[in-house]
Amino acid sequence: MYDGMPNPGRNDACWCGSGAKYKKCHAAFDARLDMLASQGEEVLPRSLVKTAADIAAIKKSAVVNIGVLDYVGEHIRAGVTTQEIDTWVYNYCIEHNAIPADLNYEGFPKSVCTSINDVVCHGIPSPDEVVKDGDIINVDMSTILDDYFSDSSRMYLIGNVSDEDKRLVETTKKAVEAGLAAVRPWGHLGDVSEAVNKVATGAGYSVVAEFGGHGIGHEFHEEPFVSFVDKAGTGPILMPGFCFTIEPMVNAGKADIDMSDPNGWTVRTKDGSKSAQWEVQLVVTESGYELISW
Repeated sequence: MYDGMPNPGRNDACWCGSGAKYKKCHAAFDARLDMLASQGEEVLPRSLVKTAADIAAIKKSAVVNIGVLDYVGEHIRAGVTTQEIDTWVYNYCIEHNAIPADLNYEGFPKSVCTSINDVVCHGIPSPDEVVKDGDIINVDMSTILDDYFSDSSRMYLIGNVSDEDKRLVETTKKAVEAGLAAVRPWGHLGDVSEAVNKVATGAGYSVVAEFGGHGIGHEFHEEPFVSFVDKAGTGPILMPGFCFTIEPMVNAGKADIDMSDPNGWTVRTKDGSKSAQWEVQLVVTESGYELISW
């Protein structure tokens, strides 16, 4: 096979753990992947396919992830510090027997990312950073439950937000929705990328190229990198069982970013313009996709 993984005999149990015979389970699926690989398509390894049991476990993790973001939405307001948001996140996870995936990930010091106004991503919560009236803020939440990962983020509008900033936030959400609508089993990841990009750039905004989505499930960040500047018809095949995130970072100004913050994490727009991001997690199905976390 194209990915070097062994195949069971036709009457052996399928590699996916379903208990069914291989010939009635993933034999035809594998043959199709092998054919696509032989035609020069980019085909992800079958190790990235999530089984029914995997998906059920990821959904349980996502219940916590969604619950955290709901809680933030109910309590965030002008005058709250981003450290308070981090504390809400940590406490909610612990109370639900989960772990915030961000905490200590590659040295990240907090439980969640809080990115305000011109911060593109990876804003670090601080007791000195106060959310103000008119701010737009992205809270990017990731959860581990029983060794399975979920991930999503939302934008929150604080008080009297300008129409200009509202439009940026709303357009970014529409871009994510366009990406979801472009998901087709056996299509290309680039189809999703171009759909997202067209909505954002069509509204006069720019899309960050250096950061994007990713595969997820058994690990926080799995292959492949999900770009939102690629063209339709390119990139990996969207095989059923593939779980990934759609999370474009859309700038009101130019796409250039500034990564010079001494904390080593926080990314800002180079021109000081506002930036917005929404993130959802989904799994490709035989008929389209299933939304897992939002």
